Amino acid sequence: MPLFLLLLFTTLVWSQTEVEQTVLLMGNRFDITVVANDEQQANQYIEMAIEEIKRIENLISSWLPTSETSLINRYAGIRPVVVSDELYRLIERAISISKLTQGAFDISYASMDKIWFFDGSMNKMPAQHLIEKARSKVGYQNINLNPETSEVFLTQKEMKIGFGAIGKGYAADQAKNKLQQLGVKSGLINASGDMITWGSRTDGSPWKVGIKNPLKKNKLYSWFDLSERAVVTSGNYEKFVIFNNKRYSHIIDPRTGYPAHGIASCSVFAPKAELADAMATATFVIGVQLGLFLINQIPDVECLIIDDNGMMHASEGLILEKK
Repeated sequence: MPLFLLLLFTTLVWSQTEVEQTVLLMGNRFDITVVANDEQQANQYIEMAIEEIKRIENLISSWLPTSETSLINRYAGIRPVVVSDELYRLIERAISISKLTQGAFDISYASMDKIWFFDGSMNKMPAQHLIEKARSKVGYQNINLNPETSEVFLTQKEMKIGFGAIGKGYAADQAKNKLQQLGVKSGLINASGDMITWGSRTDGSPWKVGIKNPLKKNKLYSWFDLSERAVVTSGNYEKFVIFNNKRYSHIIDPRTGYPAHGIASCSVFAPKAELADAMATATFVIGVQLGLFLINQIPDVECLIIDDNGMMHASEGLILEKK
């Protein structure tokens, strides 16, 4: 290679800059990092990613009365609702994961949202009859889809769907797709633990991600390179309540109506954050042995589980470097 071309190539590589912004979106912290030619360009890209995430929130939020999701919930047990193709496909994929996990993942778990609270307001266990009543409204089998009309119908009154266990991952995926369409060759999106990367850092090194030790939150259990992949961690160490010296995590088993137990954290690695998000929740719910068995059946998906005793369990294809 002629010397002037080599110098030009080197200058172009060195001219790249890495810019990160932290914003509050969908009620969560999003850290968006892009590699661009200069800081101004990077910030413009980040603003476009933020707009895309806001668009997703307006589509899937069950708290915004104007969203399509809220409309579906409002007409539960009354009539079908015509929705956009995007939301229809997201619900369709969510139901597929529900079938795969035999209900351990279920977007209709939202019917439990008035029973369990993990914001510090709960001072006693919910009454069993209230849990059972709310649980009777949960069941992906009662989400009817009509592919010809793009209609969604919740067959029972007071039934609800919510995307708390898949929405942040989907938003991260869509923001990444948007940035790639704009020509961004490298970046990282961290949606409060739902993380996806593409490309490499300005020095050519891969993005690195650390897994927290759930029993010692200020320490890392392990670290690894994350390239063109997503990782999502579900854990019981940030949102929980304690009754009679027993910890109850915020991750509810849709099949029982009670918080899942036995696992302290579960990290799932997958090509997309949406899939990793859903499978992290499902694996946390079904437990160590069944969770590993399930993950090992899914191509290009791996997981790291840390149980309540601090023991580590990894899927067959996972390679991690210990801290």
